Amino acid sequence: MPSDLPPRLLRSFVAVAEELHFTRAAARLFVAQQALSRDVRALEREVRAVLFVRSTRRVALTPEGERLLPYARRVLAAHDELAAAFVRGDAAGARPLAVDVAAPVSTGQRVLDAAREAAPDVEFVARYYSGLTGAAADLLAGRLDVAFGRVAGLPREVLSGVEHRLVRLERVAVVLPAAHHLAGLPEVPLAALAGETLYAGAGNPGTVEWTDYARALFAGRGIELAAPFPKIEGEREFARVVRGRGWSVLATEVFIGIEDMVLRPLTDPVPLSPVSMVWRRGLHHAGLSALLGAADALAEAGHWRERPPETWLPQEDEPLPRTRRV
Repeated sequence: MPSDLPPRLLRSFVAVAEELHFTRAAARLFVAQQALSRDVRALEREVRAVLFVRSTRRVALTPEGERLLPYARRVLAAHDELAAAFVRGDAAGARPLAVDVAAPVSTGQRVLDAAREAAPDVEFVARYYSGLTGAAADLLAGRLDVAFGRVAGLPREVLSGVEHRLVRLERVAVVLPAAHHLAGLPEVPLAALAGETLYAGAGNPGTVEWTDYARALFAGRGIELAAPFPKIEGEREFARVVRGRGWSVLATEVFIGIEDMVLRPLTDPVPLSPVSMVWRRGLHHAGLSALLGAADALAEAGHWRERPPETWLPQEDEPLPRTRRV
């Protein structure tokens, strides 16, 4: 194994390994597909091993590729941490900070809005991945600085490269068609959903953590998870698909409004969904400090981190420390 592999080659390898698709990996890295393929071939020559099995229909890691992947991720994480620690401009906030807030109506968006007001000289660039699982790869690769979502269930290799702080315990709700027989209730008991089928992002690879949450909530309650459906891009398309298929949707109290549908909090018990702020380990940036300050101020004012009695969380979310350094 050569001792001076360029980080670019490893970054190209990790992108293809995670996407298992050269076109998507090239788009993620903002490079031409030919350049990406050239980097992968160069890395294979350097390590003297075939890393991918390629066909016209699929890309798969070879055993050698599987073995290299965790090492490549650690090398890139260390490289990004070193760059963040010694680039003075980042610490001063000279470059824009890329922040995934999941959706325009979200706890992350509220924190970002407050940080922008508190630090007007810092440039924050918002992104909308919709799920923390989808944002995690870009966090580790350094293309994204901060994200928001549920950290429980994220792979160990992701958790080893990030730090995170609990921001809010959001109350979970159901979005129902206005004509649904439960839509007239101010709150919907979980037991009343027995026999119902709810959409919770199954089939969307970017929101796996939310689908896993739904499975834990539905278990033993007679509630069915809607069959996998391809990722839906954008609020208008989401509303169109949901209305068209007559779905009820598992959501939280912080959710977009959909015409001809109503949002009703769940109760008996009250399910809670933890939202954490997640950032790349070793990140030094004035914007990060502003976001953390804004998150703490909003949480304090709104009692966001307080857990009322008779509430429910998945077992893997217990206990919930305010700040965890992995």
